[in-house]
Amino acid sequence: MRFSIVIEPDGDGYHASVPALPGCGTWAKTSEEALIYIKEAIELYLEPEELSVTLAL
Repeated sequence: MRFSIVIEPDGDGYHASVPALPGCGTWAKTSEEALIYIKEAIELYLEPEELSVTLAL
């Protein structure tokens, strides 16, 4: 899968986000770190949720 990412200066660092994935974003000190972190954030965002099941007895 391919996603467009946005990396913008933000104070003392950089904010990275993925417009196609609401809430998927990260912050880093450098734009290079932001790119690494946003790749990890995308992987976590797309990772299937573990379902927990509670049985009432």
